Amino acid sequence: MSKLAAMATQGQVCGIDYSDESVAVSQKTNAPWIDVGRVEIRQGSVSQLPFPDDVFDLVTAVETHYFWPDPAADTREVFRVLKPGGALILIAEAYKGAKTAAAKLAEKHFPVAGMTLLSVDEHRELFTTAGYSDVRVIEEPGKGWICSIGRKCPKDSDSASDNISGV
Repeated sequence: MSKLAAMATQGQVCGIDYSDESVAVSQKTNAPWIDVGRVEIRQGSVSQLPFPDDVFDLVTAVETHYFWPDPAADTREVFRVLKPGGALILIAEAYKGAKTAAAKLAEKHFPVAGMTLLSVDEHRELFTTAGYSDVRVIEEPGKGWICSIGRKCPKDSDSASDNISGV
């Protein structure tokens, strides 16, 4: 979160985690940024984000959407908290169909653990079905990672602040 806080010089970085323990560790790790009001970390679920509508310029989810209870509904919930013109970026080191040994292992074991592993097309569909525009899915097959990006259609927006959330 500290890298995002350093980049969002006119705003605040907010993070949520379902686990109380992870929230405590993140709060301790980011204490200097929290003390100056640049970072806020809350316990919460992506299924019911503890934020009002249209508040974030950017939402990131790095290696977390595997655990989302309902990826389709949760992607729509992220859409709700994005400002018009805001973006969601999902990054994962494993996805269905990747050719790396780690991805093949994940593809075998993720469903058993109740986790969701998506293909390139399923990532694209996840975003488009939730209403995102300018959807891009970037993959690096040899390395087994994927990055999916989508935007909430812009309206007239004159906000100068940068508000970022990690889920």
